[in-house]
Amino acid sequence: MKKAIVIGATSGIGNELAKILVENAYKVGITGRRKAELENLKDTNPENFYSNSFDCTTVSNAEKLAELVQDIGGLDVLILSSGTGELNEKLVFDIENATNRLNVIAFTEIVDWVFKYFEKQEKGHLVAISSIGGIRGSGIAPAYNASKAYQINYLEGLRQKATKTKNPIYITDIRPGFVNTDMAKGEGQFWVATKEKAAKQIFGYIKSKKAIGYVSKRWRFIALILKLIPNRIYARM
Repeated sequence: MKKAIVIGATSGIGNELAKILVENAYKVGITGRRKAELENLKDTNPENFYSNSFDCTTVSNAEKLAELVQDIGGLDVLILSSGTGELNEKLVFDIENATNRLNVIAFTEIVDWVFKYFEKQEKGHLVAISSIGGIRGSGIAPAYNASKAYQINYLEGLRQKATKTKNPIYITDIRPGFVNTDMAKGEGQFWVATKEKAAKQIFGYIKSKKAIGYVSKRWRFIALILKLIPNRIYARM
């Protein structure tokens, strides 16, 4: 039986992915801040869910993850589905700081730990959910888009390191567009995927060990367009 950890399993995409993994014969460690939500998920399959509630920004993620690995008896796949972001046109520092603490600092601690773990066991699969927002900056959510750009580039760096090990270590960067979760904010949303559809597509990317996956898949065309827009035009948007 394969072993996986889902960070951010209390709701949204992470919650759905945890369910899919268990349905596909994984033993799954689940984390999140809301203990009651984790316990509700665990109760659906107590033999294969192992919960450990903690806040990624206030604890040693390395210690907590090591505990979960011991509980489930190993680690084949780690899915990082924990993130935050708020609209912040007025540049309130506390909002920007909270975003960076989770999306940059905690993210880095987690992915570094799991990469070194996989390096030591000479195999493994890291899956992190970044965002289509990481392609370009945003005047209404500066820290969110910037932190997602950081994640995209950091994962690319880890993918390069993994390739050089010549071991089966895989890094998958999932870049969602709009998904119907609490993270979807602002007006003008389109191509909004359900969390169930998003999780199903992501599991497909996990099985195929794809390097980069867009959710839903047609968002890859938006990513291409965003990259091609000249800076002088983008600045006016």
